[in-house]
Order: sequence, then structure tokens, then C-alpha cells
Amino acid sequence: VELVESGGGLVQPGESLRLSCAASGFTFSRYAMSWYRQAPGKERELVALMTADGTMTDYADSVKGRFSISRDNAKNAVYLQMHSLKPEDTAVYYCVAGLREYWGPGTQVTVSA
Repeated sequence: VELVESGGGLVQPGESLRLSCAASGFTFSRYAMSWYRQAPGKERELVALMTADGTMTDYADSVKGRFSISRDNAKNAVYLQMHSLKPEDTAVYYCVAGLREYWGPGTQVTVSA
């Protein structure tokens, strides 16, 4: 099993980023997919979740209206579109499969002026 995140980086407040996660080694279309994040000194938190069939999503209150999760089961990929980024969004973002069964190594997102 492998999950590889990409798309992180340094952006200014108010800007956008799109994270991608490439999955392999399991039947991607059967797994709910999530994005978690962990900021320095804070616990890991769920940011966004999408069911296996893509019909349902859920978001942390702090990102509702700004972030959007999507997936492409044909490409074994999941995405996190982030708009109106804030300094408090700074964290390592992780792609997660299933009930936190599989984790990627994470990608750093830094929002700073």
C-alpha cells in the first residue's frame, strides 16, 4: 500500500493550493478517503472526508466553505482544494485511506506573509 501526497508549499494568506494524493496497492474505489493535518504542537485533526462512492463528504468546521475534497476512482487519486488559506491552516497534511488504516508521509503547507 502506498499513498503519496503532493502539492504542498508556501503560500500567502488568501491564496489557494491543491493537494493531490496518489494511491496504490489496494482497491481504492472501496475505501473512504480523508485528509488529516497536524500543526506544530497540536494534535492531528480530520480536515475532510469523502465516502468510497464519492456521494458524501464531511469537513472540519474550520475549513467549511474554503476546502473541497474530491476523488477520481479511475486514477486512484484524491484531492484537496484549499481556498482563502489562513496562517492557522499551516500544518502537515496527510492523505488517509479507510478508517485511518493507511497513511501517506504527509506534505507541508505553510501559510505566511
